[in-house]
Amino acid sequence: MPHALTILLLAAGASSRMRGGDKLLETVAGQPLLSHLLQQAQATCFDVRVTVPALTHPRAALIGPAQCIPVPDAAEGMGASIRAGIRALPAMIDGVMILPADMPELTTADLRQLARHFTGPDGPILRATGQDNSGAPRPGHPVLFPRRCFYALQTLKGDEGARRALLGETVTEITLPGQHALIDLDTPAAWSAWRAGRAQT
Repeated sequence: MPHALTILLLAAGASSRMRGGDKLLETVAGQPLLSHLLQQAQATCFDVRVTVPALTHPRAALIGPAQCIPVPDAAEGMGASIRAGIRALPAMIDGVMILPADMPELTTADLRQLARHFTGPDGPILRATGQDNSGAPRPGHPVLFPRRCFYALQTLKGDEGARRALLGETVTEITLPGQHALIDLDTPAAWSAWRAGRAQT
């Protein structure tokens, strides 16, 4: 029987490095990045939830209301977003795949690849990896946490993401193509460089 998984997109950040812009509304494949990544996640046929700063935020208009998770204390950092997301998971979910919503190269196939290695609610954590510019493997996102980790995820604080929940854990690395697991775009310069690189391929 397939495991019950939720994909949790973290989209409650402030885009503070975008000089007034919103990185999740930047255009990718003819649509806002958040819409693009949501589409990739929904195509897996897993449950998908998205954290947003508030239900009145422009990002929320891109997401179905049943999937939106408001994070009133989003200014605290990624820890608040993860806490809110874990609390809102459907009952009896076996695992949650957490990924920041600013990763334009992740595909449905990538998400399915990670899920394919999931062994259930008591199994190891799975972490996607990619190749950095030197060709060396480097851990990235998404990260798939089994249900046994949910309590630890609900105690996270600050902006360090889920690093503390990984401490002392067995983590199985799953290789994704190229830099799919590594490319996240936080600044106008990063967006310009990424687009320039794609134009040359």
